[in-house]
Amino acid sequence: MEKQTVLITGANKGIGLETARQLANAGYHVFLGCRDKQRGDEAVSLLHSEGLKDVELVLIDVVDDQSVQQAYDALAKRIDHLDVLINNAGIPGSIPQPVLETPIETYKKVYEVNVFGVARVTKTFVPLMQSSPNPRIVNVTSDLGSLGLHTDPAWRHYEVKTAAYGPSKSALNGYTIALAYELKNFRVNAVNPGYTATDFNNNQGYKTVAEGAAPIVKYAMIDKDGPTAGYFSDYGVTPW
Repeated sequence: MEKQTVLITGANKGIGLETARQLANAGYHVFLGCRDKQRGDEAVSLLHSEGLKDVELVLIDVVDDQSVQQAYDALAKRIDHLDVLINNAGIPGSIPQPVLETPIETYKKVYEVNVFGVARVTKTFVPLMQSSPNPRIVNVTSDLGSLGLHTDPAWRHYEVKTAAYGPSKSALNGYTIALAYELKNFRVNAVNPGYTATDFNNNQGYKTVAEGAAPIVKYAMIDKDGPTAGYFSDYGVTPW
């Protein structure tokens, strides 16, 4: 049986790298999307050293139209279809982010990666996914994007309010719903890895990268009868 293919953006470290590791272990051919060649090569070498040979680097900067198109062209020469796209690349912006003090420039930088970057990559790669018998898109979100949780004083992260980061993930969630509606033959979901210890949060999270990657991998591997237009965490459905 032909190996299924997956492209993961922001995959040279943290949750992205661990997601690549788990999917490669599950028998997928993994394209490791990175914007920095040296770091990408190091990540690929690491996975190869673990015996995961079906991993290769794709240079891609999600905020750059030309870079994204070049990445598409490179993949289109290698494969006739892409089965899974995992939009993992994201940035928190400078923390803390008090609403009345966060510069507009911070909002722009965060949205450029977390929202516009996802839209840019997805729009570009959907044509390569149309030939897949079961195309899936996972948009890596956060429970900080949940308006329902943010208005519940009993939520464990209720005090964690961010002017740009959380709302950027709320916007990503909305984009996910619209995308799933248009791509009716795809499975398109927003998945929250949870508060995972990575460079992203100065290793403050209480989940390991393996635990954080697990729900992403789960929804990347769903079959044609799997959910779409959903918002999921490791505990199941997350309130919008």
